[in-house]
Amino acid sequence: MKIIWRSILPLMIFILIILLLWRGLTLHPNLVPSPFINQPTPAFRLPTLFHPPHSMTQKDLKGQVTLFHIWSTTCVACAEEHPFLLELSQNHSIVINSLNYKDSPQAAKIWLKKYGNPYHLIAIDQTGETGIDWGVYGTPETFVIDKKGIIRYKQIGPITPDNWEHILQPLIKKLQATAS
Repeated sequence: MKIIWRSILPLMIFILIILLLWRGLTLHPNLVPSPFINQPTPAFRLPTLFHPPHSMTQKDLKGQVTLFHIWSTTCVACAEEHPFLLELSQNHSIVINSLNYKDSPQAAKIWLKKYGNPYHLIAIDQTGETGIDWGVYGTPETFVIDKKGIIRYKQIGPITPDNWEHILQPLIKKLQATAS
């Protein structure tokens, strides 16, 4: 009986591991639930990139539907999505504000000069504390914020033409159509 268990037990463990890995393949890493959905934006006050004496606060995210984009110059996915953000800022009626996450202001300025600036306002979060308050896992992440400053959606990972067309744009149009 011991001999049978010694041969079957490793096989059973192997099958269990395969089943767990197979289950992991069906999960969607961009669909991490956020406790901030349908909640007011977290309070913050940060210097802006191009006008450091001026601050950006959660109040700057009210009054119109806004994308609040979290990015970093060291983020490869941010560089890949950036041309699409430029297109959105030029060809769609959406304001994109941003949080430059754990970067030096100089690096951010150089990066934006090189790649273009799709952002209306850019807050600097050098320490990452504000990002933590927003529940940021990494960059890029984007929040859809309604006219009242309520977070309505969180996109983890880059914005692609596909998720823009099927998720973000329909939500933004719906939010823009509602009264403030």
